[in-house]
Amino acid sequence: MSDELEQLKYPIGQFQYDGETNAETRLSRIEELSETASRLRRAVEGLSDEQLDTPYRPGGWTVRQVVHHVADASMNGFTRTKLALTEEQPSIKAFEENEWVKLYDSNMMPVESSLKILEGIHERMDALLRSLPAESFSRGFLHPASGFNALDRLLAYFSWHGKHHTAHITSLRSRNGW
Repeated sequence: MSDELEQLKYPIGQFQYDGETNAETRLSRIEELSETASRLRRAVEGLSDEQLDTPYRPGGWTVRQVVHHVADASMNGFTRTKLALTEEQPSIKAFEENEWVKLYDSNMMPVESSLKILEGIHERMDALLRSLPAESFSRGFLHPASGFNALDRLLAYFSWHGKHHTAHITSLRSRNGW
């Protein structure tokens, strides 16, 4: 992959989990996760349907699909968190994100519905995560592709994930002068 395509695909870099698990880092990640909906809302503010239907990179998803994907992923992440907290290392099912974004709701619906989902899910996720004792963050689930994932890793991923996809939109806006 060319450096330019790599930059378009990963504008803030690829996800890397550093294993950091202290209370300060967790709180910072919870706050970043909680800001996802407002960051995305600002990123798409004022965009026309034509702009929402523009891919953020050649061969990539449209802005509309990106917003709906973040909501889909957050719903899955919230469910995985609750499963990890209530069951012993549950096996979860991966979702085919590239297939999900092809469905009608991801292609045609206004992004407002997904922004509302994100606001609600992240409000609940924020309250749940802040209520947990430190030892709960070592609980996790079994993913069919990546194996055991502790809540600490999931939290790190989702704090990155929201910023990653917001950067897809903001960098497209910048490149196109929107």
